[in-house]
Amino acid sequence: MLGRFHELSIPTRDIRASVEFYERLGFTQAQTGEVWTHPYGVLTDGRVALGLHQHPGRGTALTFVHPQIAEHSVELERRGMRFAYRRIGADMFHEIGVLGPDGELLVVLETRTYSPSDRSEREPSRLGEFRELTLPAADLEVARTFWEPLGFVSVGESREPYPRLALTSDHLNLAFHPRRMLASPLLVFGGESVRAPSERLRDLGIETSSALPRELDPRRNALIEAPEGTLLLVTEDPQASGASP
Repeated sequence: MLGRFHELSIPTRDIRASVEFYERLGFTQAQTGEVWTHPYGVLTDGRVALGLHQHPGRGTALTFVHPQIAEHSVELERRGMRFAYRRIGADMFHEIGVLGPDGELLVVLETRTYSPSDRSEREPSRLGEFRELTLPAADLEVARTFWEPLGFVSVGESREPYPRLALTSDHLNLAFHPRRMLASPLLVFGGESVRAPSERLRDLGIETSSALPRELDPRRNALIEAPEGTLLLVTEDPQASGASP
């Protein structure tokens, strides 16, 4: 319904600092187009794309691409979607914003804003393989009811490594954690290692955050914060893996 997943759009006040941070973690840049007039860069590990936007008017969003947005927005409205905005006109780049049940912003663009990367998903970053994006939700069942008609299939609730509802799709693994646990989204990475995640991050010169939720074992999990505020969880718990995109 929303289209093909394009990027996790992230606002940043200092795009250079954000780009350098993700490159240190082993992400590579993708070739961007000229759609946006503000500073814009895309970093990828071959499995997920992070779109960095240095623009005060753009917020964090799950961004998708779907052709013929004008017609598509009518169908979304018919299905009861709440719109944050619609930018559709002969003299503008077509873009709509839809709100999820917890206020999360879902952006749909008419065309891509960067070229597909030739990086293989078998070349993970220094954080390990990207596993899922997990979002805070007030009610996990409400989240499931909203997202399943949009093409995400529930693989069930789990309490390991933390309480969450996992869903999968062709291009993105998505999960929802209780808002009371953490009010922010998490990008989750993982992989087996003989060393704790916190030790591996220290070797990269990355400080771990003290805001790791108490539901997570600090011996098997580490939380880091990007310059623009994005939280990334590095876990060794195999229960955090969803189906591969």
